[in-house]
Amino acid sequence: REWFDVIVTCNMFGDIITDLGAMIQGGMGIAAGANINPQGVSMFEPIHGSAPKYTGKSVINPLAAIAAAGMMLEHLGEEKGAKLVDEAITKLLSSGRIKDLSTKSGLKTYEIGDMVVRNMGGS
Repeated sequence: REWFDVIVTCNMFGDIITDLGAMIQGGMGIAAGANINPQGVSMFEPIHGSAPKYTGKSVINPLAAIAAAGMMLEHLGEEKGAKLVDEAITKLLSSGRIKDLSTKSGLKTYEIGDMVVRNMGGS
């Protein structure tokens, strides 16, 4: 068995690999990805995409977007902030307060975001 920290591939195969990897860590709803450009701007995003059909409905679980922000912090050398984000997400998922990671969780987008902030020590 081999473990990979970084896999370099074209966009299409990268999308396939991240989708498969997401299922191992809990599903598309919490997986974040990055497109790293060592010579320029990098991009961090939830791998499920933007889901425009849910705009304004406050039903999307924001954990993947928050995790992507944590990845960006790590990339920028802000290890303390990245660790804070990661630990807040892990604590929330371990608490059992979110029963379903899909749009059927019964929680509003801002409610989940507020839970993460509270786990980071915010109010």
